[in-house]
Amino acid sequence: MGGRMGGGLGPRGFLTEEEKKNKPKVTKGLIKRILGYLKPYKWQFILVFVTILVSAVVGLLPSIITGKIVDEALVGRDMAMLVKLLILAFLTLTLSRVIGVAESYINSWISQRIIFDMRGQMYDHLQHMPHAFFTTEKQGDIITRMNTDISGVSSVISGTLSSIVSNVATVVTTMVALFTMSWQLALVGILVIPLLILPTRRVGETRYKLLSEGQEKRDEMNQLINENLSVSGSLLIKLFTREEKEYERFQQVNEEVTQVSLKEARSGRWFSVVMGMFTQLGPLLIYFAGGLFIIRNWDPTLTVGTITATVSLINRLYRPVESLLNLQVDFTRSLALFSRIFDYFDREITIQSPESGKKPDMKNRDIRFENVAFSYLPDKPLLTDVSFTVPGGKMYAIVGPSGSGKSTLVNLIPRLYDVQKGSVTIDGTDVRDMDLTWLRGHIGVVTQDTYLFNGTIRENLMYAKENATQEEIEAACRAASIHDFIVNQPDGYDTVVGNRGLKLSGGEKQRISIARVILKDPQILMLAEATSALESISEAAIQNALELLMEGRTSLVIAHRLSTILKADRILVVQGGVIAESGTHDELLSKDGVYRELYETQFRLVLDHEQAGAQAKPAEP
Repeated sequence: MGGRMGGGLGPRGFLTEEEKKNKPKVTKGLIKRILGYLKPYKWQFILVFVTILVSAVVGLLPSIITGKIVDEALVGRDMAMLVKLLILAFLTLTLSRVIGVAESYINSWISQRIIFDMRGQMYDHLQHMPHAFFTTEKQGDIITRMNTDISGVSSVISGTLSSIVSNVATVVTTMVALFTMSWQLALVGILVIPLLILPTRRVGETRYKLLSEGQEKRDEMNQLINENLSVSGSLLIKLFTREEKEYERFQQVNEEVTQVSLKEARSGRWFSVVMGMFTQLGPLLIYFAGGLFIIRNWDPTLTVGTITATVSLINRLYRPVESLLNLQVDFTRSLALFSRIFDYFDREITIQSPESGKKPDMKNRDIRFENVAFSYLPDKPLLTDVSFTVPGGKMYAIVGPSGSGKSTLVNLIPRLYDVQKGSVTIDGTDVRDMDLTWLRGHIGVVTQDTYLFNGTIRENLMYAKENATQEEIEAACRAASIHDFIVNQPDGYDTVVGNRGLKLSGGEKQRISIARVILKDPQILMLAEATSALESISEAAIQNALELLMEGRTSLVIAHRLSTILKADRILVVQGGVIAESGTHDELLSKDGVYRELYETQFRLVLDHEQAGAQAKPAEP
């Protein structure tokens, strides 16, 4: 009896407590900034709005034709008219669907182009963010902003924005049609709409609270299962004999999940009952009012077909009105999405290449630190007054206690961080005045955490030099003692290394990393030894490769091995934010200071371990 006048309100109709708390502030600047991304596609938007308006008008015709079918074909017993109106109704429905497809296609095209623009802009922006950004920001957050948040713009463009225009157009055209047919029934129909929406919103809000509570409890249960039934968790429970206690804890959460699930089920059934009642209430009231007008002859022009068409059109009003009532929620979420994206765009790129940056000769040039100060946190200075000079072509070793700032010191040279006081110069030119690409292009870095992309060995090597020949690649790998290993693989240099090089051992990854730096052929080397966790064969091969790599280059080595320290032209001891001591191994030992303490507690233990390992090796036949 009559059309279905309803549709449940899901959680989308309500803001979460977190969303209410973090609701973005609506400003003219924010709106203008959002519109800036839409402006290049203004003509496409105009076309979308035109199709929406045409679709809204065409969408009226099936309801109006239904009324005419009743009055002119069925009541009038006119078969030809019936066929004619049915064909017309079919054509209008088809036209409405075709227009909807066209609108959807244009909308999708616009939203995907805007996503393309924003994603490209975001990637370019993040590529130029300073290293500090990536050490402090969670990687998951970066990926979420790049993928989920920017992809969510699609729903804002093709969903929220178009929905607003479509709903307004539908409401306006439907209201015009209703009042044109019968202003009395139109008023009755409009009065019915709040009776349908308000109760369902109330029930929907209750259901949403229960769903949220249920999800929290299920999350708690999942966390418990994940912790206790993991390898490490189950082992810990066994070792501390906590099986009974953990079972009781689980049963308590299990009972809470069961109870809230029952509440959800009950509320769901009542929701369906309420929706069913109000679904039928609207048509009943309109039929009652229309019947009263016809029976009492209060409106001689009113027909059964008009009543039928009115019910159909009022039904057409429900969803747009419901959606417009949720406009504040959709608008808030859309602004929050853009605010999160703009938050990254507004992060300052603090380390940039200066205009007309200098490009000095870097080969065998002195590196000078002069009164350098640096801190990650304002109240915790790390380097306070560091001064030293590394002569061109020399190798200096940097040693010091953990957390003394050794890595930070070398990271200031390629401007992964900028000094906060003092200066770092190469041949008298401040690194901040140099062209950034030129500076970093002449510096080679071998880090403790070797990183390989998920590609082939060849692709990872050519990352250092795109136009490298096979001969150059093989020469670099021979120098790094990794060529023989590579050619013995089934795919040779085309062997895929896996994500972060997981298909290779630590020593193999390290040697490929060294070969990559050799292929780059830098003028300045910065090395962080990381061989303590490797087998002795790989360790020796890597040490040989590093020594070859340092020949004829200005080098700074964060040293952990005494053998490397002994080969250094000079040793710099970092402690307390300054260069506490400087000299050769023998000179520093004679001072009986920081270096001697490090030697006794760290380097000598490593040396004893190496000697013990050498003695344990079986004699070669």
